Amino acid sequence: MGTTRIILIIIGLIILWLISTYNRLIILRNRAKEAWSDIDVQLKRRYNLIPNLVETVKGYAAHERGVFEKVTEARTRAMGAQTMKEHSEAENMLSSTLKSLFAVAENYPDLKASTNFLELQRELRDTEDKIQAARRFYNTNIRDLNIKVESFPANIVANVFRFAKMDFFEIKEPSARELPQVKF
Repeated sequence: MGTTRIILIIIGLIILWLISTYNRLIILRNRAKEAWSDIDVQLKRRYNLIPNLVETVKGYAAHERGVFEKVTEARTRAMGAQTMKEHSEAENMLSSTLKSLFAVAENYPDLKASTNFLELQRELRDTEDKIQAARRFYNTNIRDLNIKVESFPANIVANVFRFAKMDFFEIKEPSARELPQVKF
């Protein structure tokens, strides 16, 4: 009778561990989805600001058509991205084209002094900051999920229930990684 009781206790503990591990994986996956949703909200806000910014700059720099087309194309590509890799690449391209748009704006003092332009620029900077914070939160959740999916013995439960590693959302930030060039 004692051996049967010990076996039942061991089986019970294994079942409790399986349930606990499965539930933890569900929590981590849902946190990752929620974190992506936060990024998505900020990206949509950014996409909505861009046409207004382009129109404002167009009013002052109508002959810079190539820049406007590149920004519009990059925005469209970013909005249509499906995979995490596509999102990362599209966001990098969009960030680059926005920098060129702001470079064009530097050549127009009246534009730089425009209240509308300054407000759009402030809103875009605020949105970029929120995207960066949401991206850090997302990547932290992805890291936690990936660790759990790869760690033994939780990886057994993850494989049985088809939990997979998820990709990080990475946007290149050249200004943070490259040394600025100073010329006198």
